[in-house]
This record gives sequence, C-alpha cells and structure tokens, in this order.
Amino acid sequence: MNLQTNSLLQDAIQSINKNNLIDAKIILQKILVIEPHNFDALNIIGIISGLESNYVEAINFFKKAQQIRPDNNLINFNLGKAFSESGNDLEAIKYYKIAIKLDKNHLGSWINFGISLHQLKRYDEALSHYDQAIKLKPDYAAAYSNKGNTLKELVRYDEALSHYDQAIKLKPDYVEAYNNKGNTLQNLKRYDEALSHYDHAIKLKPDYVEAYLNKGNTLQDLKRYDEALSYYDHAIKLKPDFAKAYHNKGKTLQDLKRYDEALSYYDHAIKLKPDYQYLLGKLLHVKMLMCNWKNFKTYVTSLSLQINENKKSSPCFPVLALIDSSSIQRKSSEILVNDNYPFNSSLGPIFKSGHRDKIKIGYYSSDFNEHPVAYLLAELLELHDKNQFELFGFYFGPTDSSAIHKRVSSSFNQFIDVGLKTDKDIALMSREMGIDIAINLNGFTALARPNIFSFRAAPIQVNYLGYPSTIGAEYMDYIIADRIIIPTESQKYYSEKVVYLPNSYQVNDRKNDIANNIFNKNMFTKKELNLPEKGFVFCCFNNSYKITPSTFDGWMRILKAVKGSVLWLLEDSPVATLNLLKEAEARGLNPDRLVFAKRMNLTEHLARHKVADLFLDTLPYNAHTTASDALWAGLPVLTCKGESFASRVAASLLNAIELPELITTTQEQYETTAIDLANNPEKLKAIKYKLESNRSTTALFDTPLYNKHIQAAYRQMYERYQADLPPNNIYIENQL
Repeated sequence: MNLQTNSLLQDAIQSINKNNLIDAKIILQKILVIEPHNFDALNIIGIISGLESNYVEAINFFKKAQQIRPDNNLINFNLGKAFSESGNDLEAIKYYKIAIKLDKNHLGSWINFGISLHQLKRYDEALSHYDQAIKLKPDYAAAYSNKGNTLKELVRYDEALSHYDQAIKLKPDYVEAYNNKGNTLQNLKRYDEALSHYDHAIKLKPDYVEAYLNKGNTLQDLKRYDEALSYYDHAIKLKPDFAKAYHNKGKTLQDLKRYDEALSYYDHAIKLKPDYQYLLGKLLHVKMLMCNWKNFKTYVTSLSLQINENKKSSPCFPVLALIDSSSIQRKSSEILVNDNYPFNSSLGPIFKSGHRDKIKIGYYSSDFNEHPVAYLLAELLELHDKNQFELFGFYFGPTDSSAIHKRVSSSFNQFIDVGLKTDKDIALMSREMGIDIAINLNGFTALARPNIFSFRAAPIQVNYLGYPSTIGAEYMDYIIADRIIIPTESQKYYSEKVVYLPNSYQVNDRKNDIANNIFNKNMFTKKELNLPEKGFVFCCFNNSYKITPSTFDGWMRILKAVKGSVLWLLEDSPVATLNLLKEAEARGLNPDRLVFAKRMNLTEHLARHKVADLFLDTLPYNAHTTASDALWAGLPVLTCKGESFASRVAASLLNAIELPELITTTQEQYETTAIDLANNPEKLKAIKYKLESNRSTTALFDTPLYNKHIQAAYRQMYERYQADLPPNNIYIENQL
C-alpha cells in the first residue's frame, strides 16, 4: 500500500467513524482505481455495501478480497454473513466452516453459523454451535438468546425461557432477549406476560420496531384488534419499508372484514417483498372475498406455477377455491407441512396399549360452536354407541354459549377446553388419556392447529370433514371419503389412506329445524325477501370467495336465457355486493337481476329456501354444508363435478339422495340443464317431488345408518393397528 492509498484509507475510516458512509465509499472506490487488489479497501467497501443491504455488491467485493487472502478468517466470516443476510444460508455455512477452520476461537463465526443452521431448520446442529460459542465465552449473552430461539422452534419452551433469562441476567438491557422471550410466552399463550416483555423492550429502546410488531401480534391473538392496528402503525412509522408490519396489519383488517383495506396492505407488503412467503395466496383470497377479479387469470396462473416450483406462495385453503387440481392441492399442503408442521418426535413413540372393546375417540376442533362443522356433526356424536366408543372433545375455539355448543359438548364423555394449552401439551394430554383415534376436524381451516397431530396425539390420526383435501403429512393416517369424492385413480394425490364410506362422506343432522314447518307452510313471502313476485329464482348461498369469474359468466348466460329470472346470492360484505353488481352490468345484464340475502339464523335461513326454485353450485369449491341445507329444505341443487375433493362434494350428496340428474360434468351441460329446468316447470316439479320423497328414504339424511358406517370404519382402523398392520385403504360395505 503506497502513501497515497494509505492516506485515503485513513480518510475513509474517519468518514465511517462520523457515520458518513457515502463519502467513505467514494474514497474507497478511489483507492480501488489506484490499487484494484487492495484487500482492506475491498473488505471495508464490502461491509458498507452490506450495511446498505446491497448484498450482491458486498459479496462481489468480499470474494475479490478473499482471492487475495484466502486464509483470512475474517473475510470468510464476512462472506458468510453477507450470504446469510441475502437469504442464502446454505452458501453462508460454507464460508463459516472455512472461518472456523482458520480460527476455532472466533465467536462470531460460531454464533452466525448457528443462526444460519437455524434458518435452514437444522436445529440440533444450531444448538451445538451455540454451545461451542458459550463454551468459548460463558458470559456471551447473544449465544444464550439465539439458543433460546432455536429451542423455541423445537417447542422446548421451558428451556428457551431459561436461556432468555440467562441472556437478560448477563445483559439486563438486552432488548432482543426481552422481545424473544415475549414471543415464546406468546406461543405458550401467556399473553399478559408476553405483553409486559414487549413493553420492557420498548422502554429500553423506544424505536425497537420488532417489539411493536410482536406486541401487535399478541393483541391480534387476544382479538384486541384496534390496539393491534395501532402497534402495526407504529412499526410502519418507525420502518416504512417493513413488509411484515404491512402484512400483519392486512391480516387484522381481514379479520375485521375490512377487505378493501386489507388488500391494500397485503399489496403494499408484496411490493416491498415480492417473495413474501404465502402472501400471494392470502392476497388472492381477500380479492375473492371481495369478488375483485381484476387480473384473476394472471394471478391464478402465477400461483399454480409457484406451487409447482415448490415455492411458499399460499396457505392451502385459498388454493381449493382457485385451482381444481388434486396434484397442485397436494403439493400446496406438503409445502406448508414441511415448512411449518413437520413431524416432531420429541414426545417419543406411542407404546401400544392392549386390545380393548371400548375404543377411545378424540375429536379435535375449533368449530364446536356456531359453525357448519358443529351443525353437521351434532347428531352423529349423539348417536355414537357409548358401549363401543368413549368420546373425547378437544376444543380450542372461542368462548361460546350457543345452543349448538351446549348440544355438541354434552355429547362427549369428556369435553375439554384446551384453547390455552400448547399443541405439544394437547398431544401429551391425549396420549395420557389413551386416545386411540384422533380425528382432525380442522385441517388447514381458520384456527386450525395441525401441530397437535405432528406430535402424534394418538396412534391413529384421521383427516375428517372440516378440510376437503389432503393434509399432505405422513403422520395423518386416514382421510374419510367416498367413491365419488376420491376415485381410485385419485388416491395418489392423498398422503392419507382412504376410508371409503358407501354413501356420501358428509354426515348430516336430521334435527335441523325449519321455521314454521316449511314443508307445510311458507314462512317468508318473496316480497319480504326483496324477490320479484314473478320470475324464476335461481339462488346460491355459497360464500363469496367461491364465486370465480367463470362461474359468474355461466350464471349471467343462464339469466339471459331465462326471461324474468333473478339470481339470489348471500350478502357476504358490502364491497363484494357492489363488485358483483358491477360485474353483472359489465356482462350486459341489469344489476337488478341480482338480489342479495342478509344473513339469518340457521332455522330461518333454511326456511327461506322455499321461495327459491333452483340452487346453482360453484366450481371448483362446491357447496358443502350449504348444499345439504338446500336439499334438506327441499331445494334442488345443480352442480358441475370437477377433479378435486372440494369440487365433487355436491355430486357426492346428490348421489346419496339419488338425484344423479342434477350432476353435470361440463360447464355447457351445467348451463343447459339450468336453463332447461327453468323453462320446464313440470320437469323441475318432478325433481322437487323426488327430492322430498328421497329426503326420508335415501342415505343422505339417514344419520343412524351413517353412524353404523363410520363406527365400522373406526373399528377397522383400530383392529389393523392392533394387528400391527400399517394403515391401508378401507372399504365399508353398505348396511342398508
């Protein structure tokens, strides 16, 4: 290094000390013009580039420096750090290995190596690297805090808390440790303690953006939505490019059904971070809730491509309503499970109990309340033979005092509210109770807790009713279906073995009341429901996110072909209603031909079906409980059968009630059939008469028969397990 470059280097260092990185970078670039192979200049300018988040540039400078001094441990450390900060931890660990080989006592290399291993989910290796850092420096607070983070991911919460406490003991003003401990307390559902730790972190560092974000997350969990929003706002104010804060605020706004605002925040998050994990699917789902179909095909095509490329682009549930592909749906589930809910062996194997006559069945759900799953299941739970089965209900939904909650909870031998317990604790409790068969009623729906099953809550685990697709996890043994829902050729798209019930897989409750005995008397007039006195009434009471542009196109063609007809839809949200009216007008139809139904209690909702003439189903996500409601109320349902589970449910129901003439397989056939039935009153009248007759004589609403079939399925699962046989497809014979 000559005198000139040495002087310039000192000037650059002085600029850095004054926090004037721009000037420092300019000076360093001058040095590199004079001496392109100046190691110190290359290293320092690489560090500055990293501080500017320009990681590609930083890596380029560090690599040039490494070529000059390949045996310098610090340049290898800097390379590893730059790769890690750019998101390439696999490449980062290569350089950390070199740095440690060159200097086994370099603390930064051990701790950062551990962080990269953590990011790669190689948790046991990460722990060993943190331990080595602690061995080198027993008072190294950062090592304890980072080890706590890894223990948290391994759901070893008590150990994680002790490590955070040790970090705080060593460094009482360690804001990151307070924040990390708060996150663990949140996972333990010790919300008040979590909030106090975030508050302490904020007190120590008023501009600590992560603490504001995480406090917002805890308030979100507590459903203190307005407070959560204010903390997300504070995080955004502190860090305007904080994509996660925009995302989390979007989720809160979605929970509040402020969909247009939620979309705006999701959109902002994805612009800031185009590869934000699972956000594309969430954004699309909000658009579907709003019936905002702008660029629909482009979005769905992109989503399909990303899932096929194994990218973390969407939660599983939105995919069901967007892409009628069993292979894509399975891949979507596997991506989510491998990332968030992998098998966890920390509870060890389940030791087989001796054969017993009374099988212990556990039903796990957040939906034993005012929810379709509870209404479908209620009578089945009451009919289960308590001499053959002991029933346990594990409930992790909101506090509820509804009649259906009381009815469902009283049908179990034991009903336990486990909402404040961790997933691991619930799985352990299940094992201690000796549950033989664990029934997952949630899948990936709202408030689902798949990790309960990742710990193996029971030796036999079953995916049933709540989620119409595969879970995609090796620890789920069976899925309840029927031959229409999962044809033999589709078994390859399910990680579970298939239990084939002889009729429809979907159970129903015959005790659902219909106001004022609808079959003998009309409760509502068309005028009261804002329907025209004359004209054919098509209806669809499915949720708005199930209405795709192609389904809506078909409906508009049907309305145009049937003079004076109207389409009666559920009013999901004001913005969805407004968008549907605009879409109708854009297709050349008078918006007045769409009529919107307010939400009502179930009894009245069932009753108002009487004034409709034909229910038009959606594709690819059919009416499920909604189709059962219509058929129970005497309203024919016209469906188009697709490829995936969710797109074949209505066909399954119609088959079980022996109305195959209402099952179509193409869009053209669907539209032609709808128009034909609307223009041929006698044909429709004959179908309605057949429906009313079949309602009490066929399998669909024969809950006692269904109970026999599913009990036989449970018994076969159990006997296979007791005989040391692996799960296999099970075929239940009809017991009519």
